[in-house]
Amino acid sequence: MAASAAPNQKPASERLDELARAALDAAKKAKRHKVGLRGDNFYANKLATLRADATNVFRSLSSSTAGDSSAIAELIDAAFSATTDARERTKAVQELCYNLKTTWRSTAVPREDEGLFPLSILAQAKRGYLVTVGRQMNGSFTSGWFDAAAVMMRRLIEIAIIEAFEGKGIAAKIKDTSGNYLQLSDLIARTLAETTWTLSRNTKKILPSLRDVGHMSAHGRYFTAKLEDLEPLKPGCRVVVEELLHHAGLL
Repeated sequence: MAASAAPNQKPASERLDELARAALDAAKKAKRHKVGLRGDNFYANKLATLRADATNVFRSLSSSTAGDSSAIAELIDAAFSATTDARERTKAVQELCYNLKTTWRSTAVPREDEGLFPLSILAQAKRGYLVTVGRQMNGSFTSGWFDAAAVMMRRLIEIAIIEAFEGKGIAAKIKDTSGNYLQLSDLIARTLAETTWTLSRNTKKILPSLRDVGHMSAHGRYFTAKLEDLEPLKPGCRVVVEELLHHAGLL
């Protein structure tokens, strides 16, 4: 099953399919209103714009053979040309849409700079490992791998807490007798109880819920994270991580 596309990031094949259908619709309306598609009018200009958009989208598609590319290019030309007659345009659009749903079917390209937390903010901290974790978290989210995204979010929260304690010079408060950092639940408990800083009301409320989803994705035998589990957490992740990095003196 194809991965879910992030908002406004539809697969190229799907976007081209929509453009082809829009071109067919524009041509039918132009005919109904007895307006030509080669002049300077609303429908002619709309078809020209759709053709330009389709050309740009086609460039982002990939195929295994040059023959496939040539065939699809001919169908695009027929579907969007102002000189194609109604019957040929309908046939071209039907065949184009069929090919886009079979041979040319594609999925959205994951965007690592979109997801649960802006990479631009992590980059400001000048800690390469923060950006690496954030990139994996966002990449997992935009690819539809929500358990992986939740686990990486859990890891980002853990790192941000440690950075905050180290930044204040009180890292010993979150280490055990062997000098190892505590588990996340204990880290969060110490963070909420720490008097060196004053956490916002939102961070105090949200921090445990961010931990819980990560825990379930990492350890829940029957739990499988879904988009609706993580989407509501995006604002909270932004608030918590950014606030902790401020306390760490990294932002």
